[in-house]
Amino acid sequence: MKAILKRYWPYLKDYKFEYFLVLIGIVFTVTATAATAHIMKPLMDDLFIAKKEEMLYLIPLGLIGIYIFKSIGRYIQMVYTNYIGQHIISRFREILLEKMINLDMGFLYLNRSGELISRITNDIERIRYFVSKMLPDLIRESLTVIVLIGYIIYLNPLLAFYSLVVMPLIIYPIIVIAKKLKKYSIRSQEKNADVVSRLTEVFNNSEIIKANATEKFELERFSIENWKFFKINMKSVYVGSIVSPMMEIVGAIGLAAVIFVGGREVYNNNMSVGEFTAFLTAVGLVFQPIRRIGSIYSSIQDAYAASIRVFEVLDIKSEIIDGKELLEKDILHIEYKNVSLKYEASYALENITVEIQKGENLAIVGDSGGGKSTFINMLLRFYDPSEGVILINGEDIKKFTQHSLKHHISLVSQRIYIFQDSLALNVAYGQDVDEKRVKEALALADASSFVESLEDGIHTKMEEFGANLSGGQRQRVAIARAIYKHSSLLLFDEATSALDNESEKRIQKALDSYTKDKITITIAHRLSTIEHADKIIVMQKGAIVACGTHADLLKNSSLYQKLAGKFES
Repeated sequence: MKAILKRYWPYLKDYKFEYFLVLIGIVFTVTATAATAHIMKPLMDDLFIAKKEEMLYLIPLGLIGIYIFKSIGRYIQMVYTNYIGQHIISRFREILLEKMINLDMGFLYLNRSGELISRITNDIERIRYFVSKMLPDLIRESLTVIVLIGYIIYLNPLLAFYSLVVMPLIIYPIIVIAKKLKKYSIRSQEKNADVVSRLTEVFNNSEIIKANATEKFELERFSIENWKFFKINMKSVYVGSIVSPMMEIVGAIGLAAVIFVGGREVYNNNMSVGEFTAFLTAVGLVFQPIRRIGSIYSSIQDAYAASIRVFEVLDIKSEIIDGKELLEKDILHIEYKNVSLKYEASYALENITVEIQKGENLAIVGDSGGGKSTFINMLLRFYDPSEGVILINGEDIKKFTQHSLKHHISLVSQRIYIFQDSLALNVAYGQDVDEKRVKEALALADASSFVESLEDGIHTKMEEFGANLSGGQRQRVAIARAIYKHSSLLLFDEATSALDNESEKRIQKALDSYTKDKITITIAHRLSTIEHADKIIVMQKGAIVACGTHADLLKNSSLYQKLAGKFES
């Protein structure tokens, strides 16, 4: 508990005023609870036994006043605890997402999207419950117990001893149960992530599921995770639910002891009936918050487990260290000097040395898994070299801030990303929309004709994954996005794979003029894409095995000859 509060303190201290108001609400509530017990003394002694007539008016009015006071306190507490909870969790979602999307690509590749979504939604929601409800409730109930115990001791110290002797019997089982609940809570949150991951996979791959008629198969796979989640949650219920009835029994034992010992005190005229009634009421009231503290403490284990998972992500250090210098000039020269990238036991790239100048079009070909995509991903600093160095304009790429570096790079990857926004905002992604520039970019990408056929033109809303566009249309939009960015380095990773030959030729013709003062690196799938490149490198198992023009390679490289044959076929 102490460790959790220490981690939360930098965030919680921003809500000092709100917590002060919550504390006022708690003080009102606790004072009213103690007053409820205290009013029992004049009720019995003055109203029922002494039969003072004025008490017939004062006590009901006093009781109404107590509950108005208590209601005001509860309202203040509820409003500001919810404000704190909602506000801090909105901040936490942003902080967690910012951390995740700024971590290395390796982290995003290794962690399932469902797992990450679960941490931002499910785990954060459990933390909200802790911050906005459990923590203030724990403070309120603890203060209530302290005030009522103080009042009980004030009324009759001897009787207080007999009534409170059972408290150690309550505390020990709660601690034991809480440890078990913490274990189940961690397992429950991990299994919830499995459920979310399975759902994410189903909806992201709905097309292939429909195509293969595997709805039943996917439902069965989901069902396995779903019922595992159910069983783990029920274990938490079985253990957590025992706290309340156990405390009821212990509380009843304490109450029975009070009635027995207190009754004797009344018979011996050591206590008035009113004092005993007030004492009995206070004891009854003190066991309610103690029981709630037990339940809250058990629930805190759930929030504790969620907090571990959230702070686990926040504590991850990125392996890609951002540079400090701004890359202000265009990228005019790129050089790989003996670059290797080792992934676990094997090399994704091995001893790569190549230079590319402004205005050059470099094509990369090779078998699948040969390191082509890794080659261009290194320029985006998705990975850093294990050995060697990549130079941009003669400077180590690591010197530059990633933001300024990527400002000069446009990527069109194999997977096309279309956001649920207007077509214009998709083309101008991350930048201000200039409609004229958007249309020019779409024209260069051979997309004008299909855009004009859309109901709202460039303002047409794109569906999830661009489902209202064909594969070729999505690729044109992606190419237009790269053009709109007006970068000095263009990276095309099989960017025209969904286009027919004629469309590809039209786009290439338009791009030839556009890219004459830029560096273009193209991973090719067609001979027509690469045959006019200034330089072609052939990659195999992460190494460059041949380099030259199309004509040179056809003469001198047997591997390129085989690849060219595949391209043509």
